Amino acid sequence: MTQPYLIISMGVSGSGKSTVAQMLAQQFDLTFLEADDFHSPTNKAHMAAGKALTDAMREPWIASICDKIKSDGNNCILAYSGLRRAHRQKFRELGFKTLFLYLNGSKELIAQRMSERAGHFMPVSLLDSQFASMDAPQNEPDMVLVSIDDPIPQIVANTTHIVESFITANK
Repeated sequence: MTQPYLIISMGVSGSGKSTVAQMLAQQFDLTFLEADDFHSPTNKAHMAAGKALTDAMREPWIASICDKIKSDGNNCILAYSGLRRAHRQKFRELGFKTLFLYLNGSKELIAQRMSERAGHFMPVSLLDSQFASMDAPQNEPDMVLVSIDDPIPQIVANTTHIVESFITANK
């Protein structure tokens, strides 16, 4: 049996990681997981109140996502912030071949996109804390930097060949 693969669409809140991941999941017939669905009600309320999560608050959240991925054992794509390098490493240790798509853009562009979306628990006021918490990827060979300056359909088009090459190489 071939080793399953895990593609992680990551970036700060508002970078488009969930939308990109959903579109790629549909295009490549992958299981889609939304990391936000694994937050406890306490964590969601904490963020909705404008308070950033601590690393200690993130640990059980990361563990529950890892448990789900490991127990399913399927090729999948995860929309996940990936702020901390230590947390990204936990996904690498699951026994899956991994690819990280780091959706990166200016704080101004992301703030604009966040202000235009409705119904999300993460307020624009936490964007500074997201940028401050981001351990910028360095020397992570499974990481691909993806500019979010284009509209979402173009971002997906720009990442399609990367994902296709990764999947083909890991069949």
